[in-house]
Amino acid sequence: MSNRNKIKDLKRIVLKFGTNIITNSAGKIALSRIYSLMESIAELKSQSREIILVTSGAVGMGAKILGNSKNHDPISIKQAHAAVGQGRLMQFYAEAFEKFNITTAQLLLTAEDFSARKKYLSLRNTLNTLLEMDVVPIINENDVVSTNELECYRENGVTVCFGDNDKLSALVAGKLDADILVMLSDVGGLYTANPRTNKDSQLIPLVRDITPEIEAYCQEASHGGRGGMRTKIEAAKIVVHSGSMVIIASGKDPGIIRKIFNGEEAGTLFLPVENLSGRKKWIAFATNISSSIKVNEGAKKALMSKKASLMPIGIIEIRNSFKKGDVISILDEQDREFARGMTNYSSTECRKVIGKNSEEVEHILGFKNYDTVVTRDNIVIL
Repeated sequence: MSNRNKIKDLKRIVLKFGTNIITNSAGKIALSRIYSLMESIAELKSQSREIILVTSGAVGMGAKILGNSKNHDPISIKQAHAAVGQGRLMQFYAEAFEKFNITTAQLLLTAEDFSARKKYLSLRNTLNTLLEMDVVPIINENDVVSTNELECYRENGVTVCFGDNDKLSALVAGKLDADILVMLSDVGGLYTANPRTNKDSQLIPLVRDITPEIEAYCQEASHGGRGGMRTKIEAAKIVVHSGSMVIIASGKDPGIIRKIFNGEEAGTLFLPVENLSGRKKWIAFATNISSSIKVNEGAKKALMSKKASLMPIGIIEIRNSFKKGDVISILDEQDREFARGMTNYSSTECRKVIGKNSEEVEHILGFKNYDTVVTRDNIVIL
């Protein structure tokens, strides 16, 4: 069976609608387009498939209602736009889906909701229950209290904006065991160059591995949206490493959802490369990591072999504070993050045993729950 034909049988689907799909050039809801997509969603549900919708558009809708520009406004104004627009956006979805006899539920989330394991498990249970009740959960970033989606940050010397709900849709798909994430925007997929400015650009129909060459094809955000191809590729990384497929396609094609789930060639398909356990998904894609453990080259080699735990003797430095059970970054001697793990000891305890043999831990701390700072089962190599 071809990769595209496998899509026909997938059950749990996360759909992500970008701002430029929700709205038209005048900033209003693109009614005919959205109703066509909803009709396709109703068809999928009639086939006993589970649908989770991650949507953008609240900030833009609020800006339209208030008569403001949203492109260069300060964060507080954008949050005010979101507060006004979110209710209207959900009202539209609820009333529109009702015409197809589909019940919806609203969830406003932030990336941090996936970081605390207890909160994440509660969220997971709620979403699973909604799906069992034949409800379509509609998820949006809680822009009113979170600025993650509205701001950019620098990572490894590159400015990264997980905007337009791209990362949120990936976290939902990856941590809710979705079979596929379909991101619909105003771009038909991943191209070898920006198709708006380069007529010789070509669509890449299949990506087996997200290599530096693939990442080099990314373009910037579309007008009106906060995301872009770069954020979609970052999102795709999360999902494929969780063992699920990803498709990036144009939501301006009214029949795009039907084409995708009929197994037709549409957009760019990213194949899964690994299937992490639930615990390791949570560790790998934790979003609020602020602490790290720096290790020597020997410890790095041992961890990269995927057979070793992190021992105190391999630690060089502890950065910031953390508690037992927190997820931390594991850095090499060049300060590059190569792994993440859930610690068996607090930062205070770890600092006391840096460079020590495991046999010395009990004597130094007065107790020893583990021989290792991070056990093999709680380490994910990135």
